[in-house]
Amino acid sequence: MFFEGSEKKIEVIVTPATPSLRSLGKPFWEEMVAKANAEILSSVSNDYCDAYLLSESSLFVWDDRFLMLTCGTTTLARSTLHFIDSLGEEAIAFATFQRKNEYLSHLQASSFEQDLQALREKLSGVAYRIGHLDSHHHYLFCSDKAFSAESSDATSELLMYHIRGEAADYLRSDNQSCEGVRQLLALEEMLPGFQFDDFLFEPFGYSINGIRGKEYMTIHITPQESSSYVSFETNLDLAAQPIDIFARLLAILNPGSWDVIGFNAQLDTRGYPEHLCLGSCSLSLEQGYNVGFSHYQQMCHEVLIPESM
Repeated sequence: MFFEGSEKKIEVIVTPATPSLRSLGKPFWEEMVAKANAEILSSVSNDYCDAYLLSESSLFVWDDRFLMLTCGTTTLARSTLHFIDSLGEEAIAFATFQRKNEYLSHLQASSFEQDLQALREKLSGVAYRIGHLDSHHHYLFCSDKAFSAESSDATSELLMYHIRGEAADYLRSDNQSCEGVRQLLALEEMLPGFQFDDFLFEPFGYSINGIRGKEYMTIHITPQESSSYVSFETNLDLAAQPIDIFARLLAILNPGSWDVIGFNAQLDTRGYPEHLCLGSCSLSLEQGYNVGFSHYQQMCHEVLIPESM
């Protein structure tokens, strides 16, 4: 069984004159999610954020911004266009659209180039490819309006490929549970005080959202052996955490390779498994974001077995 775990991501910050996005209500966000060919499964809220767990990844809504991740063959660009049409281009202070290269890109409803063409009809901006075309790479579109980000506006992403070992075996087993996955990943220990909302898919696959005040985290696991993919994302200041979250997740999940992407985030590889850094780059945006990308490969990770065709 194959499932495309690689995600597309949109984050939009609205202007101060725009009413609170949370006041738009759940029906608005249900329609947004439906435009991407996904649906809302459940949600949790606090005084600052509404976090929606989706059939394909996650949606987080604050008063002044939203963040939406979708995987599989979803059409996230259509959701983005719907949002712009609903609120108007003048409501957009800053927007970023990211897309990871897929394992089987020919199964997607659109390419990044097609998404980019559609987005540029509504919103002007610049676009980049980060990483080698023949390896793991990411596409990034950023609006080019005048905007100044706060230095504390940071996001960290850890994207892991080809997990193996006891944790991977459990995530592919038929006796797993949501509580078991949370314990496996030591989430309560690493992220105390977070309110969690998670879902275990059939026959396997796992998603979790967590919020604590204005902070969020999300994990999505596609454990299929031939195309495994695990993503972790948060706006936590990782350098200030008592536990090195990235190093801990890498130790538990034992990926063959992984990407680290940060927006105004510090990079610290101490505690990582023995590895090679196959490539890295830094991109400074005029709006005050420094985007960092690094791709790592673990040393002597696995013996490859030829597969008959």
